[in-house]
Amino acid sequence: MKIIRFRSPEGEVTHGKLETDDIIRKIKGDIFSEYRVADQEFSKSEIKILPPVKPPNIIAIGLNYYEHARETGHKVPEKPVIFLKATSSIIGWGQPIIIPRQAPDEVDYEAELGVIIGSRAKNISRNEVKDVIFGYTCVNDVTARDCQEGDEQWARAKSFDTFCPAGPYIETSLNPDECKIKTRLNGETMQNSRTDDMIFNVSELVSYCSRNMTLLPGTLIITGTPPGVGKGHNPPRYLKEQDVVEIEIEGIGTLKNNVIKE
Repeated sequence: MKIIRFRSPEGEVTHGKLETDDIIRKIKGDIFSEYRVADQEFSKSEIKILPPVKPPNIIAIGLNYYEHARETGHKVPEKPVIFLKATSSIIGWGQPIIIPRQAPDEVDYEAELGVIIGSRAKNISRNEVKDVIFGYTCVNDVTARDCQEGDEQWARAKSFDTFCPAGPYIETSLNPDECKIKTRLNGETMQNSRTDDMIFNVSELVSYCSRNMTLLPGTLIITGTPPGVGKGHNPPRYLKEQDVVEIEIEGIGTLKNNVIKE
């Protein structure tokens, strides 16, 4: 089932079930608790698509594809590399990525599979992970590379406003270990890989994260990016004003955002 979060014509923020490419049926209740699909319908043309969740935390994983580790010259990590993105960085489908005045020169895209936690989880095993995942979404882990390299940690580089586009849907039924994942920049394919190139798969990542912090319902875990980031091209291909970035993940859909300057 595909679930979309949106603002209705009356201004209500709610979730809905995608019935067709254009028709959404409203969901009543809490998607992380009890809910039902109602009869009320909306057309995409009359709603505003929002980020799929309002996460209590955004937990990100670095260097989690073998080929991406190679293109960046890093050793394959022995355990997941965890960092956090500010929750204020999240935006939805169709909202602009803003190149910040503070760091305008090396803003990069990163296609990532997003995992949305559905129930509280702490110290869970890999076999228990499937019971705490609500669904999956597309994410663009936008990064200011100069900040990432110049700071001693990655928080600032990853957390500028609009640096976490996510959506357009939550897919509740997906095999996360066998998905095609792509980035297109102005129609040109820049990243083209599969999630089976992950160093640590989704079950390993969620279990590992839960052994380090409590995972709350709505938590968004982003699972690393494949090769082909802007920094990895020769010459580098960083985002600029008027660019259009599309993140496509098989079985979920396509996340599309344009780029503007602050």
